[in-house]
Amino acid sequence: MLNRRNLLKFAAAGGAAALFPWDRVAALGNPAAGPAALADAAPAAPFAHAMPVPRVLRPVRRTHTADHYRMHMREADVEIVKGLTSRVRTYEGTFPGPTIRARSGREVVIRQTNDLDVPTAVHLHGGHVLSEHDGLPMDTIAPGDSRLYRYPNTQRASSLWYHDHAHHLEAENVFKGLHGQYLLTDREERRLPLPRGRYDVPLVIRDARVESDGTLKYTRPSDCPNMLVNGKERPYFQVAARKYRLRLYNACANRYFRLRLADGSEFTQIGSDGGLLAEPVRQTELTMLGGERIDVVVDFSRYPVGSSVVLENTGALPTERPEVLRFDVVREARDRSRVPDRLSELPPMPNGTVEREFVLQTFPEMTINGVTYDPNRADVVTTVGSSEVWTIRNIESAVAPPDFHVWHSFHTHLVMFRVLERNGGPVGPTDVGLKDTVTLGPGEEVKIAMTWGEYAGEYLFHCHQLGHSSGGQMGRIDVRAR
Repeated sequence: MLNRRNLLKFAAAGGAAALFPWDRVAALGNPAAGPAALADAAPAAPFAHAMPVPRVLRPVRRTHTADHYRMHMREADVEIVKGLTSRVRTYEGTFPGPTIRARSGREVVIRQTNDLDVPTAVHLHGGHVLSEHDGLPMDTIAPGDSRLYRYPNTQRASSLWYHDHAHHLEAENVFKGLHGQYLLTDREERRLPLPRGRYDVPLVIRDARVESDGTLKYTRPSDCPNMLVNGKERPYFQVAARKYRLRLYNACANRYFRLRLADGSEFTQIGSDGGLLAEPVRQTELTMLGGERIDVVVDFSRYPVGSSVVLENTGALPTERPEVLRFDVVREARDRSRVPDRLSELPPMPNGTVEREFVLQTFPEMTINGVTYDPNRADVVTTVGSSEVWTIRNIESAVAPPDFHVWHSFHTHLVMFRVLERNGGPVGPTDVGLKDTVTLGPGEEVKIAMTWGEYAGEYLFHCHQLGHSSGGQMGRIDVRAR
């Protein structure tokens, strides 16, 4: 474990971008924020790559109760933009990291070895785990060291992900590649006639800046014109004329996007951060901020074989291309899958007996309730089994794009919550279901409710705009036993 001073030293060595709110300069009209800032970036060449599906990692050992894995965090050279080689930070040499497929009630044990030259901490985002296995920001793996993480998987099916969480370094480490998928299933999900197997596909979407020499440069999101899906610049994906389950991840360190099919057609949302919704929701566009996951079903049988449809980001800047991914319908296929009218039974809505308020602010410092993260200070003290209602406010004012720095993405460790209200009114479709991350635009307010369990110990809440949490927009939760 490293202390705060040593982590600051590593962050400083990585550059001021680790701690600086990059878009503040852009918002004030810095001319470098315009097209001139992109002069050294590799030209965007959409649909030059076939989209890969992240490989599923095999256990090195299985017991009656657990699957055991080994992972090495190391640098690797990959092709993000066609014809260029980029050096990235990886789990097991792949970008993004390999997929872990887990089953509810069966433990996953992973030995993580840090072969990088920076400290790391591995957090299972959305996982209900003991504090010592949560990847706390100061509980790091030094270069050359290893650590064992245990994930009990006592929760419902959901699309989780693992990523770095070393304080002051998490934004840069994630940006440079330290993130991967963790797909947890359970009996309830497996009983449903949803698309499965090769028709159940994670889409890990994020921005990047690849220089003309191939360098992956960590910088502010307004200077990141490359949009990646599963590690490739604006790829194409060949699909059959049938239904697919697509697990959408916003793995950006610091930006939102708004996703729609370019022809405006509907798709069906079936899941959120914490797994299946109670019932499906028809959608035409999704707003997602860093850390959020949304599961959708798209029926490509409505498109003739030989046609294509593009997934686009309507939140792209004027200097950026809107395309994210092109689906090419290349063959017919039998399809016995369907989306039932009823998907899941959600846990009862928490009845909060404790109320708390949290104010997120970026300037002049990145704070929650006026203070920056201090690992030695408990900001919330609660008890296993207690229910609470939290009001979260984003007090930033709206600005013209690029406006990524005035958005916040509020994330709680250990628990899933329910969104009760948004801006004093009922919640919209993207707030339904169980959540661990909720988006707040400038001036917005949300109310959430959760029940703390099932482990006592130290945990976190923070903004999942990782540039913000790197800069201190994070707090400590102490959950005490009853």
